[in-house]
Amino acid sequence: MKAFNIALTGLILFIITSCRLNPLPQKYTVLSPDGKIHISVEIIKGQVFYSASKDSMPIIDKSRLGFEFKNMAPLGNKVSIMNIESGTFNETWEQPWGERRLVENRYDELTVFLRERNGLKRSFNIIFRVFNDGFGFRYEIPGRETIDSLVIMKEMTEFVMAGNHYAWSIPACKDRFYESLYRKSLLSEISDTVCTPLTMETARGSYIAIHEANLTDYAAMNLYCIDSSTLACDLTPWSTGEKVMGKTPFVTPWRTVIITDSPGELITSYLILNLNEPSKIHDVSWIKPGKYVGIWWGMHLGLYTWSQGPRHGATTSNTKKYIDFAAANNMSGVLVEGWNRGWDGDWTQHGDSFSFTEPYPDFDIEEITRYAAEKETRLIGHHETGGAVTNYENQLEEAFRLYQKSGVNAVKTGYVNSLLDNKERHSSQYGVRHYRKVIETAARYHIMVDIHEPVMPTGLQRTYPNLMTQEGVRGQEWDAWSTDGGNPPDHTTIIPFTRGLAGPMDFTPGTFNFSNPVQPGTRVQTTLAKQLALYVVLYSPLQMASDLPENYINNKAFDFIRMVPADWEETRIPDARIGDYVITARKDRNSEDWYVGAITDENQREIMLDLSFLLPDKNYLALIFKDGKLADWKDNPTDFNYSEQRVNSSQQLLLKLASGGGQAIRFTILSSP
Repeated sequence: MKAFNIALTGLILFIITSCRLNPLPQKYTVLSPDGKIHISVEIIKGQVFYSASKDSMPIIDKSRLGFEFKNMAPLGNKVSIMNIESGTFNETWEQPWGERRLVENRYDELTVFLRERNGLKRSFNIIFRVFNDGFGFRYEIPGRETIDSLVIMKEMTEFVMAGNHYAWSIPACKDRFYESLYRKSLLSEISDTVCTPLTMETARGSYIAIHEANLTDYAAMNLYCIDSSTLACDLTPWSTGEKVMGKTPFVTPWRTVIITDSPGELITSYLILNLNEPSKIHDVSWIKPGKYVGIWWGMHLGLYTWSQGPRHGATTSNTKKYIDFAAANNMSGVLVEGWNRGWDGDWTQHGDSFSFTEPYPDFDIEEITRYAAEKETRLIGHHETGGAVTNYENQLEEAFRLYQKSGVNAVKTGYVNSLLDNKERHSSQYGVRHYRKVIETAARYHIMVDIHEPVMPTGLQRTYPNLMTQEGVRGQEWDAWSTDGGNPPDHTTIIPFTRGLAGPMDFTPGTFNFSNPVQPGTRVQTTLAKQLALYVVLYSPLQMASDLPENYINNKAFDFIRMVPADWEETRIPDARIGDYVITARKDRNSEDWYVGAITDENQREIMLDLSFLLPDKNYLALIFKDGKLADWKDNPTDFNYSEQRVNSSQQLLLKLASGGGQAIRFTILSSP
């Protein structure tokens, strides 16, 4: 018992407070362990409300809670508090991989037991857990004769913000798989239903992010604005209009609110992970982070095709070339797309034609996996479904059995269609059930998963650590074919504070070639140095080097990709401003080395980096990969310099970032004084 054994840092104390004498008070408060965050729950005219404050300043004003059902009266507007239970909890647990190895899980809890005053006198509970950096709450409907099954038409959860804050948002339930550019606006200016995480900046300079944790057999939560400050829950519906169908006893996902004083603290919050259950996989020795290359970018550039023909990319000989490159350059795997039957024709409309066990004739999976094992690397599998999930589920066991037999221990899945089975949305309860089935089945076959076109992550990698990374972001592939020119320079300075709060993201950085023969007006809108910095700034335990191997050969910049880890002991954010710049420092889990990635938007910047995160009384050699003096994302993206410098923890480094630029640094301890 190793990685997921719970290491207690203090006495776990769960104090039960039971109040059974009626009438009870109809308002209760629970505080964070440090006493700064206050959550109040109260009944006003029979309706249940909650509110939140920090340091006596309001964060969320009185906001209602409850449900509307199909063929049943609403629940939550004619109730009384019948009982409460409170407690405290404190542990430190170890992640098998992640942005931080040891995670503190410390909270105070309040469970409020509610019952209707008349009618069916139905009961339900609301559980609040309050951490030092925010809180989460969930509903619990116990099994009773009065409620055996339920169909939720609306979750009446509200977030009445204490101000018309600025927010970074993307639309929900659009045909973009969360692949949109984030827009900064006042809450009052948001006209669409938006997805979470929704990140906000207050006039006082504090930061709030609303999301959810442990999305299990439920619909994903979206938000819409009722007025200039009220956000209401909008669950993704089934095609028939219902939101959630279930039987009691029943619990919802956690609704999460992170509250911090700086943008960097949003990134280093582990509240969402802590609200997920501990690992259900006891032996995690087969789960290994790493970097990979792939027969993929060439398809986007028109050099290869997914389908059969003279330019078919997924051939035995081509794959062996990629395996040779991976083995020589510290890469643990090679992703190959287009290896299996089903890619010919318009596969997005005929996903039910995909076979996940039958390779094309020019792809010898047995020879390829044998060759990869000989080179001490692995084939990374690929399952594109075209959204035909029933076809995929019918082959799931056989497909994973083939991979296990062949030594393939990671798979990238895809769902390129606006609807699953031409009917249901990805983030509906239907989609949530499917993704969970894939994750759990993969775990039984010791296969790691990278999901593209997913439901937005909610921290499930704690429970299923084979769920390594997911897309759900407008990634670097858009820089190959998007008609709007590609991702603008500020995009990667926003997503760490929005999509990145949900979990690891497979953004696929590492493109060194800034020309595009297919879409000449579209290209990677960064400098070369910024591409390197993204390996530290954007977290994924499976990190891709996206470009063609020939663009890396004899390029000094590629040295950083070869050396940078994909697994971390600790993460810090020395400085950041959402949409402008980010500096991220991470310590390697397997050495004393630190790595820094610094990126900026379209504006060039000079920023002082305090090196106090380094060990005191140690001298380090800084390996610096930076923008050249004439670097500019638009006119001179490849201008790049490498230098070395002796430093220690008492010093500062001046970071000069070009327009759309960045800097990547490795700090390694010098053996001599």
